[in-house]
Amino acid sequence: MTAKILAVDTATENCSVALIIDGQVISRSEVAPREHTMKILPMVDEVLAEGGIRLPQLDALAFGRGPGSFTGVRIGIGIAQGLAFGADLPMVGVSTLAAMSQAGYRLNGAEHVAAAIDARMSEVYWGMYQRQADGDWSTVGEECVIVPAHLTEQVEPSEATWLTVGTGWGAYQDELQALPLTTSESDILFPEAQDMAMLAQFAFARGEAVGAEHASPIYLRDTVTWKKLPGRE
Repeated sequence: MTAKILAVDTATENCSVALIIDGQVISRSEVAPREHTMKILPMVDEVLAEGGIRLPQLDALAFGRGPGSFTGVRIGIGIAQGLAFGADLPMVGVSTLAAMSQAGYRLNGAEHVAAAIDARMSEVYWGMYQRQADGDWSTVGEECVIVPAHLTEQVEPSEATWLTVGTGWGAYQDELQALPLTTSESDILFPEAQDMAMLAQFAFARGEAVGAEHASPIYLRDTVTWKKLPGRE
């Protein structure tokens, strides 16, 4: 029996919501930069209505914990916490990079996925994932934020073919294609809540859900260097 989980994500340009209930996945998704706050709650209402369930009847609420846009990650976790507090639900944070790996399997049948999100400032959010026999994913190395050219120093050669997902592959094509990996391209650019809901099932079963007050984002980039305007040093 699967847990009844609602997932919300606004960590990237994409805004998405999904509900897993009785083995069925109900989802809404729209690429809508700068409109997340207007889109997300109506999507929540729609999937709950279609699923015939109210928030307090759920087992947990999953959210895109990042990495991604600072503003987008904050919006997503804030809305998710508000819903969880109101319905007294535990929360499960899911990596946006890992969620795209799940999408790689769902859409392409891939079991080895290399995810790269354009992190701006000439960097990418990076992660490599391998699908396990039970359907969960393991991380190959660590998720990080990094200058793409520097990945050649830490990515080890592999005999597997890696599906590429995320906006970073288009933004830094030359640098990432230089990696010692055999790759195949996909059309997957952004994470989706339906994939987060699937991964949240595994985390929930492992007992990784936390109280809403303890839910936290994963930015990967801890500091941001801002160029000061002339006269404001």
